[in-house]
Amino acid sequence: MGNGKIAIVDYKMGNLGSVFNAFIKVGAEAELVSDPERLSDYSKVTLPGVGAFPDAMKSLDQSGMSQAIKAFAASGKPIMGTCLGMQLLFESSEEFGEHKGLGLIPGKVVAFDESKFDHPLKVPHMGWNEMFCRGLHPKGISKGTSNDLLQGNESFASLTPTKLFDGLPDDFYLYFVHSFHAVCDERYAIGKTHYGYEFVSAVQNDNIYGIQPHPEKSHDVGLKIIENFVKL
Repeated sequence: MGNGKIAIVDYKMGNLGSVFNAFIKVGAEAELVSDPERLSDYSKVTLPGVGAFPDAMKSLDQSGMSQAIKAFAASGKPIMGTCLGMQLLFESSEEFGEHKGLGLIPGKVVAFDESKFDHPLKVPHMGWNEMFCRGLHPKGISKGTSNDLLQGNESFASLTPTKLFDGLPDDFYLYFVHSFHAVCDERYAIGKTHYGYEFVSAVQNDNIYGIQPHPEKSHDVGLKIIENFVKL
C-alpha cells in the first residue's frame, strides 16, 4: 500500500506505540524515527503527540527535528499531524504563554473560550464527537462557512474534496482529547466540530495535513483516515 516507508516522528511525547500499531494494521511500512537526518529518506511523515505545546516544541527544536520536518514539508511529500501534532503545525500557541510552532499552516492555537459556549461543558473536550467534512478552497480564496456545509449550501459544490477523507461520509465520529484548538483561515479548514461552539478540527495546506482527534483511537473511521494518508 502506498509508496515507501512512513516515518512516525519520535520525540518522546505520548502515544507512539498505538500510532505505530495503527499504521501496521492498515498494511503500511512504518518506523519510529528520532534522528532528524533520516527523515528525508521516507516517503511520508506523521507527527503524533500528547502533552503540552511548549514541551513538544522544545523537544523538536533541541533535537533538530523541527528543521527536518520543515525541510520535509518543503519537499512536497505528505506530512500529517494528529492531536498535539496538528497544533504544532501552526505558527503559534497560547498554551502556557506565547510559543512559536512549526509555521507550516498559517494560524494559531488557543484555549477553548468557555465564556462563548452555547451551554456549560467541561474542558478538556474528551470523548467521541462529530467531524463535518468540507472540501478545499482554491488557493487564496475563502468563501462560505461550515454552517453552509451543514445546511447544504451550494457554495460548497465547487470545493475540491480532500483525499484524506476518501471513502468516508460527509460527517463521522472521531475520538478527541484536548483543551486547545486551532484558529485559521477558512481556506485551510477541511473539517469542523462543535463543542460549545464550532472549531476547526482538520486542516490541509497543500501536502500538509492535520487532524485534532486521535485517528489511532477512532476505530474503523480513524484507520480509514490513516489508510488514506498512506495512499497519498
